[in-house]
Amino acid sequence: MQIGRTELLYLRDSYLSEFHAEVVGVGEDYVVLDRTAFHPRGGGLVSDTGTLFRGSEVFQVLGAEQSEEGVRHMVDRAGLEVGDRVRGALDWSRRYRLMRMHTALHVLVAIVNSRTGALITGNQVEPDSSRVDFNLEKMDRALIEECVAEANRRLAEGHEIRIRFIEREEALKIPELVKLAAKAPPEAPILRIVEIGEIDAQLDGGPHVKNTSEVGRIVMKKIENKGKSNRRLYFTLDPP
Repeated sequence: MQIGRTELLYLRDSYLSEFHAEVVGVGEDYVVLDRTAFHPRGGGLVSDTGTLFRGSEVFQVLGAEQSEEGVRHMVDRAGLEVGDRVRGALDWSRRYRLMRMHTALHVLVAIVNSRTGALITGNQVEPDSSRVDFNLEKMDRALIEECVAEANRRLAEGHEIRIRFIEREEALKIPELVKLAAKAPPEAPILRIVEIGEIDAQLDGGPHVKNTSEVGRIVMKKIENKGKSNRRLYFTLDPP
């Protein structure tokens, strides 16, 4: 699977931290590669950061974003040219924290959804702290605390995370695969499903850990009202 001219290596292997690629596009402050393990910003997740190497030359990747031409890797300086061969390396400690956060979010959302029927109206997944918004008319703190406690119990059980790809027509027959309010499945003919044991299955394009035992514990930070029927939960992980 790819975006523009860029093959998305992370869709099949979230643990791929280094790769080789060719520069196929150059902009004022970015380069486009023919393949990448850098996850671009999107779906509520911040992008990966890291490094590109051309021989002994080092280019810092400050972020990545989607575009029609492919994944743009925002670099700290000019110098790379179309046709250059490069080695990419993720900031792995940052990526791994994002993976743990992302899996934690999915489990928490699945528990809240099963208890209340609420869908996600927004989220922001970052390495150290994240947030998720639900379309709840009333935020019952005791209920949310129960959901967090249940999510932590399920995480500790050690459920395997599986990735599979299905045709869009088949995905449309399974409405529970989408837990985002007011959002339809992507138009792509082949869609990616992330399955977390028997806890959750969602259409998703981001990186995850292999087993929920890697996540740790969800720690609720605070709850806010963010308008009518929109309740926001901030959380982090222990260990960080």
